[in-house]
Amino acid sequence: MRATGQLAARVLEYIEPFVQPGITTGKLDQLCHEFIVSHNAIPAPLNYKGFPKSICTSVNEVICHGIPGAQALKEGDIINIDITTILDGFHGDTSEMFCVGEVSEKALKLIDVTRRSMWLGIHEVKAGKRIGDIGAAISAFAADQHGYGVVEAFCGHGIGRVFHADPRIKHVDKRGRGRRMTAGMTFTIEPMINEGTPECHVLDDGWTAITQDHRLSAQTEHTILVTEEGYEVLTARDGMFVM
Repeated sequence: MRATGQLAARVLEYIEPFVQPGITTGKLDQLCHEFIVSHNAIPAPLNYKGFPKSICTSVNEVICHGIPGAQALKEGDIINIDITTILDGFHGDTSEMFCVGEVSEKALKLIDVTRRSMWLGIHEVKAGKRIGDIGAAISAFAADQHGYGVVEAFCGHGIGRVFHADPRIKHVDKRGRGRRMTAGMTFTIEPMINEGTPECHVLDDGWTAITQDHRLSAQTEHTILVTEEGYEVLTARDGMFVM
């Protein structure tokens, strides 16, 4: 899990310089695909339940599961790039927000709150604590303090040899609720934070989820290992935001 988590992190580091005005999301997918397979790994999203590409690219009002294609990025866009690698049978899952050129102050604030909410959730991880503590911390910060919509239609998940497994990690929850975390558990924490309503709509492609009010959405994600003392971020990157 450490090895595949670090490979997924390296993919994000590799692709960051290419996120520029004019590049298509399809080209980003091609570059990530080639990087992953060149490291003797498999891009987990490709053909997963029919998903046609190797990464997810979610631009502006797209919450998650955006399908790469002909869309060209433009100045002022924000994009989430979601990477999942399979290395030696194990999955590493991580995503990050990228700004395309100069972006608005409201977009920067949304991204900052999303990153901070994820880290507040991560800081709740420790053997013996309850899963619900994670979502309670995220929603208290992003929704209660900042007035953003925290998406409930999608959640984090257990991960390992299987892409999506128990436990479900809700990003809106209550303290003291859910199963207890135990040392050795691995799961993702991946809050999706909307500028407006938390409600979403899935497009006719069956994958792309967009905000119901067409306002901006942001997401960040790490794969986490529960330890007796707290947690280990398996998808940590050099220079990443840490709180």
